[in-house]
Amino acid sequence: MKVLFAAAEAHPFIKIGGLGDVAYALPKALRRIGIDARVILPKYGSIPENFKNSMQTIATFNVPVGWRNQYGGLQYMEYDGVPFYFIDNEYYFKREGAYGYFDDGERFGYFCRALLEAIKHMGDFRPDILHCNDWHTGASIPMLYWHYGWDKIYSGIKTVFTIHNLKYQGIFPKEVLGDILGLGWDLFTEDRMKYYDAISFMKGAIAMAHKVTTVSRTYAEEIKDPYYGEGLDGLLRYRAWDLWGIINGIDTEIYNPETDKEIPFNYHGGYLEGKLKNKEELQRNLNLPVNRDIPMIGMVTRLVDQKGLDLVAHVMDEILQMELQFVVLGTGDVRYENMLKHFRWKYPQKLSANIYFDNGLAKRIYAASDMFLMPSKFEPCGIGQLLALRYGSLPIVRETGGLKDTVHSYNEYTGEGNGFSFTNYNAHDMLFTIQRAVHFYYERKDVWYELVRRAMWEDNSWYRSANKYVELYSSIM
Repeated sequence: MKVLFAAAEAHPFIKIGGLGDVAYALPKALRRIGIDARVILPKYGSIPENFKNSMQTIATFNVPVGWRNQYGGLQYMEYDGVPFYFIDNEYYFKREGAYGYFDDGERFGYFCRALLEAIKHMGDFRPDILHCNDWHTGASIPMLYWHYGWDKIYSGIKTVFTIHNLKYQGIFPKEVLGDILGLGWDLFTEDRMKYYDAISFMKGAIAMAHKVTTVSRTYAEEIKDPYYGEGLDGLLRYRAWDLWGIINGIDTEIYNPETDKEIPFNYHGGYLEGKLKNKEELQRNLNLPVNRDIPMIGMVTRLVDQKGLDLVAHVMDEILQMELQFVVLGTGDVRYENMLKHFRWKYPQKLSANIYFDNGLAKRIYAASDMFLMPSKFEPCGIGQLLALRYGSLPIVRETGGLKDTVHSYNEYTGEGNGFSFTNYNAHDMLFTIQRAVHFYYERKDVWYELVRRAMWEDNSWYRSANKYVELYSSIM
């Protein structure tokens, strides 16, 4: 089985969010179980030079963009056993970062058409499955049927579309449909690409893909409801039989506290002394009182409403009056950045607020913290809680999306669970859950360390998820 995995980002070339991890780790896991999975993405200007120097050009071609023809280059390299293709066009992609430009509709409309054109130039690789991810690649699915349905090179290609976050749909003026995508007005309908008086790249993909997936079972159910559905809940209910929820995994080779070179002290479930040493080292580095016995809560997040920062702001005084330390890393809305700076000034011995992002510090927080806070309003999958489990930091989460599927609140009567959770989106419910976790940390060390070991020994690798994707692919072959 041959799968072409189309995405706008992929580790280690460019990574903006969780999609970058998925686009690297899932194809790698698929290849290990016998699937010829390959990745295609734009060749951004900010890809490190050492990678650019390793790419070889295998084809150049014209890419229709509405009535225009633009240059397209197809470059190739292998990384960690995974073949990667890159669409080269400096006009669209030789810029810093990946998204957020005024012409993103044209840039990713071009990418969607270019990746389809590139299939003609991949030698003996002809995908059985085109697996598109998020809105940036969504338009390629209607374009495949509209522009290439007659071409025998493309006959038999099945399509899968994965929603990583329904909130970001790629909504653009309706004129983009013809002027950029070269599609006809018969796709400007409620059951295709029309989104009010605009078009949605994501809606077109959801409507026309053979199968639609999202990144957890619970989120797959939530998005059929108007509260989470972002205006597409009706379409998602209509496509319910073709909608799968498959939880993401993590790369357990990159994220392994036993071998990780980015943390000061390695450790494992049978040897937790190294975790305590990591806490002391982080306390020294962040100018917090050095005390291995005080519980440390970690939070590595975007500082936005979706991540529950309004709940944190509401009860931050109460949290910091407890006997604990709180370490936050991330950037986002100015009001939350300022809130954290204020409480850092007010509680300098208890709060370390790091208003930037650094992947090395993030890993050190996972390795040092005892608890990891993720009170999200919604969370399609979430990777933070999976990394926290891997590094023995017990998650405190709201029961939504992938958080509900992966974190199970400790039950003192049955002994089951791997963390702590609350149901309602309510600041005092969150506060109570934090207090409950801190109670077990101080009063029941036997229970605490049993939970930590259980969390670290869980299998949250890509292996199970990759097999589920093979089942999905096989269902449409």
